[in-house]
Amino acid sequence: MAKVKKVNVNDKCIGCGLCTSICPEVFEIGDDGKSRAKNVNFEDFSEKIIEARDSCPVSAIEVEEE
Repeated sequence: MAKVKKVNVNDKCIGCGLCTSICPEVFEIGDDGKSRAKNVNFEDFSEKIIEARDSCPVSAIEVEEE
C-alpha cells in the first residue's frame, strides 16, 4: 500500500464525524464543526486515512500518496 504524505479536508465537509471515528489519530472536529487533519505523521496511519477518505459521504478528504 502507498504511504500517505498529505491530507486535506476541503470545504465540502459536513462534519458528520465518520472520519474521526475511523481514524481519530489523524482527524478531529474543529470549532467550526468541520473535520480537519491533525499535524501528525500521516504515513503511520495510511491504511486508516484511505478508509476514511473512501467512506466520506461527501468526498471531502483529499489525500496525496507517495
